[in-house]
Amino acid sequence: MTGTGTGRGPGTRTGSAEIVVDGRTLSYDDVVAVARHGARVALADEVLPRLVRDRAVVEDVVDRQVPTYGLTTGLGSRSSYALPRAELEAFSVRTVRGRADAVGDPLPVPVVRAALLARANGLAGGGSGAGPEIPRLLVDLLNARVHPVIPEVGSIGASDLCQMAHAGLVVIGEGEAEFDGDVLDGATALRRAGLAPVTPGPKDGHVLCSASPLAAGQGALALHDTAAALTLAQAVTALTYEGFRANTSPLDPRVLALRPAPGQSRAAGALLALLDGGELTDPRAARRVQDPVSLRCAAQVHGAAYAALDFAIAALDPELNGCGDNPVVLADTGEILSSGNFHTPALALALDTLALALTQTASLSAERMRRLLDPAVSGLPANLSPYGPERSGFAPLTKTAQALVAEIRMLSVPVSTDPRHGAAGVEDDSTNAALGARRLTTMLTRLRQVLAVEAVVAAQAVDLAAPAVLGRGPAFLRRAIREVVPRLDDDRPCGVDVETVRRAILESDDVRSTLRALSGEASALVGGAA
Repeated sequence: MTGTGTGRGPGTRTGSAEIVVDGRTLSYDDVVAVARHGARVALADEVLPRLVRDRAVVEDVVDRQVPTYGLTTGLGSRSSYALPRAELEAFSVRTVRGRADAVGDPLPVPVVRAALLARANGLAGGGSGAGPEIPRLLVDLLNARVHPVIPEVGSIGASDLCQMAHAGLVVIGEGEAEFDGDVLDGATALRRAGLAPVTPGPKDGHVLCSASPLAAGQGALALHDTAAALTLAQAVTALTYEGFRANTSPLDPRVLALRPAPGQSRAAGALLALLDGGELTDPRAARRVQDPVSLRCAAQVHGAAYAALDFAIAALDPELNGCGDNPVVLADTGEILSSGNFHTPALALALDTLALALTQTASLSAERMRRLLDPAVSGLPANLSPYGPERSGFAPLTKTAQALVAEIRMLSVPVSTDPRHGAAGVEDDSTNAALGARRLTTMLTRLRQVLAVEAVVAAQAVDLAAPAVLGRGPAFLRRAIREVVPRLDDDRPCGVDVETVRRAILESDDVRSTLRALSGEASALVGGAA
């Protein structure tokens, strides 16, 4: 069992300082707890006996010289080449060295930790045939905070070979690792941490590079952050509703039941919960009979994002809690069989879908912000300046919002359809899943910036509209904003206000937790992932 005792979706709270991995039940919150908060990791009691059984099959196949991919034969286009028995250990070392070919800046430490945890959990579940000392050392690396230096570019989604090999180098006492603030050679980092390298046996070199732990680990972090971003999008939208005096009749469950699109009822229910306690839950309090689409259809767009997140959860869970190796070991029958489990088309497609959903969410936010600035639509002073047209107010911020949306839209280009070619005529398809996860990190930062723009503007709109009473969600968010950013009087630089709101409010765990509760959700868990 995991240390949380909760479901596998993003957003659940970690209930223990130690995460116990068993290869079956790793949750997204477990990944966050280890990657970002330094939670300790332990292998479940049943893991080592399981690995010993699998390893016995590997040793038997080696002893009987059964032709087996990557174990007694070469890899890729050299799979027909039989390896001499005396070369198998050396071949494992060469496998790691020869695939450590990633380039670019080092991945952030939390991403490295997430990948190490995902790989340790994948091995813990069995099927890889790895020597038990490998997952033990991966866990030790996490607990000792020895972090292999893994360059950011190198995976095409046919396993994260060329990046995870850099972690494999540290496992065998080579490569580079960060320890205690210093980047050291792998052997020195291990020694300073009181650890010893592993001498890889047959198949171990391939195991160290195999599967998609980077896509899974970074993907888990991204899904966790996406759930949080959707909570923020809902709360900021509710604040805009208050400033605009929006019509909430499109959120009526009877209206939505006539066309039950995925996720829309959930989004609408959360918006109404945030607005509860104010005037707008009664549509008769609205200023207009029909609002612009960016307000009227927020539940449909946010609902589609929830549905995309559900899809991504379903696609990512097998990567966190499954064996992505090739070949795989079946201990019950003593077989080692060729596998396509390393291939991740569903995950890549889900990450692409989520990227498109985030783009829709960002675009809607920017448009709502623009509507607030237009007196003909909002009924508020032009550009939300309390003075006349000789002031710019928030008008220049529309350019910033559009620039952010342009970058988000660029990053939403699908990566799963990019044509790729690997080893001569054999590895003729791949998924780019790791890239799909990595670009979500940048997209989410930009989305929080777009939402911060809308939040700053919406708080000003509420100040000018001066409703008698606000809904509980908007009242909390406006109060939090005003604690760090004053209302706009005369023109001033507003970019610093946006960044302050992003960092102090939208990236605050406490704020997001409160907004989640006010929206009626016990957690940010999505769909059926509970």
